[in-house]
Amino acid sequence: TAPILSRRAGNPDNPDNKMSYKLIALDIDGTIRTIDTPISDRTRAAVAAVRHAGAIVTLATGRIFGSAARNSAELAIDAPIASAQGAYIANPVSGEILRHRPLTQPMMRQALDALDRQPAARDTLIVAYHANAIYVNRLDDWATAYGKRNNIDVHAVPDLRQVARLGMTRLVVVGDDAPIQSLESNLNARLNSQLLVTRSLPHFCEILHPQGGKDSALAWMCAHFNIHRSQTIAFGNGYNDVQMLAWAGLGVAVGDAVPEALAVADRIAPPLEEHGVARILEDLLRKGLIG
Repeated sequence: TAPILSRRAGNPDNPDNKMSYKLIALDIDGTIRTIDTPISDRTRAAVAAVRHAGAIVTLATGRIFGSAARNSAELAIDAPIASAQGAYIANPVSGEILRHRPLTQPMMRQALDALDRQPAARDTLIVAYHANAIYVNRLDDWATAYGKRNNIDVHAVPDLRQVARLGMTRLVVVGDDAPIQSLESNLNARLNSQLLVTRSLPHFCEILHPQGGKDSALAWMCAHFNIHRSQTIAFGNGYNDVQMLAWAGLGVAVGDAVPEALAVADRIAPPLEEHGVARILEDLLRKGLIG
């Protein structure tokens, strides 16, 4: 069994620190579940115990809102959740949109112009997300299957600039792992933080509003609930979790997280298969550090 490790000397999760964590943000994929592995009973019980202790539990995921809301229902979460990497915050029960940071028309055009100049982006599928639909530069098997799996409309638009006025929540370039890694690096160098560029999966390069990340979403939730940054815990495992883990009062990288996530994390939890999230929460509950 993998140990629970603390990464930072004087970490705020030690018993001598009376800090009480009041907001817990959970990534979904690779953190509390996978496509083939459902959320475990132990994780559900730990989340229920955290909520009973008086803390707020939320989700911070790259999934679209509908998919994220189905997972929040499994955990009985009724607080606002952050989907689309944090660009879209809404109430999972009522669907009320509380914060949305879509790409503006100039941002959308800037992103597409940058992609036009990238060899790694040629002949790739580009997906633009808007409300309960996606717009794609070409219709292929992946796009069709994605639409069916998520019960959303799929529209083919060869030049996505034509729909920029709609205010797309994000752009996702879908391709092979190595070209996508190269694309992310090149776009970050070219766009120089004017837009948020990240990888949620090795074969997804995502482009969002500069305030569309999970860290920005967590900051909004702290302001919304009047919770200090130091009173937050974030769990994640991917490239798109790095900024959130670094921002949170306690950043926990789960299992075989990417090296970048491990580097910024305060603690490393056992992997999903060993109930890593539940074990960290149980440990903090025993110490009276939640709620």
